[in-house]
Amino acid sequence: MYSTSDFKKNLKIEIDGVPYVILEANHVKPGKGNAFVKTTYRSMIDGRVLSKNFRSGDKVGIPNLESRAMQYLYKDELHYVFMDTNTYEQIRLEEEAIEEISDFLKDELEVDVLFFNESPISVELPTFLVLEVARTDPGVKGDTASGGSKPATLETGAVIQVPLYIAEGEMVKVDTRSCEFVERVNS
Repeated sequence: MYSTSDFKKNLKIEIDGVPYVILEANHVKPGKGNAFVKTTYRSMIDGRVLSKNFRSGDKVGIPNLESRAMQYLYKDELHYVFMDTNTYEQIRLEEEAIEEISDFLKDELEVDVLFFNESPISVELPTFLVLEVARTDPGVKGDTASGGSKPATLETGAVIQVPLYIAEGEMVKVDTRSCEFVERVNS
């Protein structure tokens, strides 16, 4: 069990059988009355964000979470299919579970799948991916690195902003947390 004194950002807790991640925890000591922790947390299953004040000394559960390295295989009509790289066991996740990251999924991509009580609940991409620019407007002579930006569609279907000098067919490094261009990668 976690006590409120353990609360901090990104701590994973369990309340009423549901796993949550703490987004914000402020320890408050009013001049009068008991201390409490003003907490904002998000459900790891459906993404709802909740706020609650916990009294000092309250206890919450530790969720049964496990992260497994898996490989993205393909998408069928309703599901995304992943394979455990150790046991070769395959799992299917519905589109709603990974809609935020689906634009970056590429065949054979290694990802971490988070399980809660042996059920998959989320997929975490690598922080950086190297992807090919599939479509973008052509650059114009005089475009420089310090110029503006333009939209580019990557091989996975994701659309990001890239510098004006990036052309179709080039490889770019993308930060998957912020969906931003990092740098051009020479093949």
